[in-house]
Amino acid sequence: MSMTMKDYTEKRDFHRMQVNSEIEITDGNGHQFRAVCRDLSGTGMQIAVDRPVAEGAEFSTLMPSPSENFPPFETNVKVLRCAPDGDGFLLGTAITEVKK
Repeated sequence: MSMTMKDYTEKRDFHRMQVNSEIEITDGNGHQFRAVCRDLSGTGMQIAVDRPVAEGAEFSTLMPSPSENFPPFETNVKVLRCAPDGDGFLLGTAITEVKK
């Protein structure tokens, strides 16, 4: 590993966890659609969707809990980037609020 690459990876404040979990998205107009949260960190998440989403768009997310012992994970996020990914698109988002 080059020194440059090592320096960059050590700057990340939060490690990403791969989750590959279904997530429900609600846009600012109240429209809901399903997507897949590919990974999650302390400040953002990567979400696979079937349609493009504009950078800067904000929406709420709901990730169901796999256990009755834990509440669902609810956030507000802002889209930082949207890139083609196979038959869909991959969103890089910043978590702006954790509701639960």
